[in-house]
Amino acid sequence: MTLRTGFFHDERCLWHGASGGIALIARVGGWVQPTESTVSSQALQSQRRMISLMQVSGLAAKVDCRSAPMATEADLLRIHPHRYLDRFKALSDAEGGELGDFAPFGPGGYEIARLSAGMTLHAVDSVLAGRYRNAYAMSHPPGQHCLADMPMGFCLLANIAIAIEAARHAHGVQRVAVLDWGAHHGNGAQTLFYERDDVLTVSLHQERCFPPGCGGAGERGAGRGAGFNINIPLLPGGGHDAYRHAMERIVIPAIDRFRPELIIVASAFDANGVDPLARMLLHSGSYRMLTERAMALADRHCNGRLVVVHEGGHAEVAVPFCGHAVVETLAGERLGVDDPLLELLEAWQPHARLAAFQRGLIDEMARAHEL
Repeated sequence: MTLRTGFFHDERCLWHGASGGIALIARVGGWVQPTESTVSSQALQSQRRMISLMQVSGLAAKVDCRSAPMATEADLLRIHPHRYLDRFKALSDAEGGELGDFAPFGPGGYEIARLSAGMTLHAVDSVLAGRYRNAYAMSHPPGQHCLADMPMGFCLLANIAIAIEAARHAHGVQRVAVLDWGAHHGNGAQTLFYERDDVLTVSLHQERCFPPGCGGAGERGAGRGAGFNINIPLLPGGGHDAYRHAMERIVIPAIDRFRPELIIVASAFDANGVDPLARMLLHSGSYRMLTERAMALADRHCNGRLVVVHEGGHAEVAVPFCGHAVVETLAGERLGVDDPLLELLEAWQPHARLAAFQRGLIDEMARAHEL
């Protein structure tokens, strides 16, 4: 029997909104959904449109769509200290607010963040338990920028780190590779695992974009973790060729050497060519290529065990097609969905001289990592 792809999603994750309310008599929270005036509305609408596209194309019927329980307090405490969770819960029970660096939330935000973490945790658990060969977690709010005691960039809980520690506790997993291919640096995983050699963290991102001041190629881990953190800062506009070359020269050799038991991808779609918060010029074909490469690595090292975790993206037209391409590839399907932006974004790819220059920079980074 061929194992299906698991797709973890809950409508309540898309009810995450900022504090402040939508009117004097109807605050966001409880039974009141956020409106376009609240936090990260473009990311929310992008996710809704991706799910709608999957339903209309028939892809939703090709995967096993399901929800999952919230992450438990014990799950959270493996990453986040009591003091942070207590502050988060207290503010969530009141009016909502802000605890960190541009990561606001509304009433009930704590429970929604726990549910989002639960999507990732149970996607990982289901793959390790053999229920699926691979899985996609439609988590929101995202988690890639969250630190142990400070949320950042819309991220309130460290979803992937929580799932890794739960997998270690429940399944005894020893080596996990985390590949972040979003346009923004995966600072959360880097910080949380920087001194560990049992988690390889790799981040492909736009150089000096977000968060400021981190993500340099020289940040390679410390102590036992020295060499187990790899940053690949790419020039704005690098496009499909830059990501393909970085995968071939740095990412694939690094993961081959690490030989993980599980691969988790932090898949933000903000590297698409029309995202308002980055300038990386990827398209749906790029995400299909990246997913194929990740699946080949998973087949080679961990029996196909691969989990892709949704980490945002703000272009409401582009994200659904990029996400659809990822889930199609995971499921081994090709349903004939035409991406209306593909031809345009392929025409916008950098000219040969710029592509060659970027490949040269990637080759320098590869030599620095002795790959």
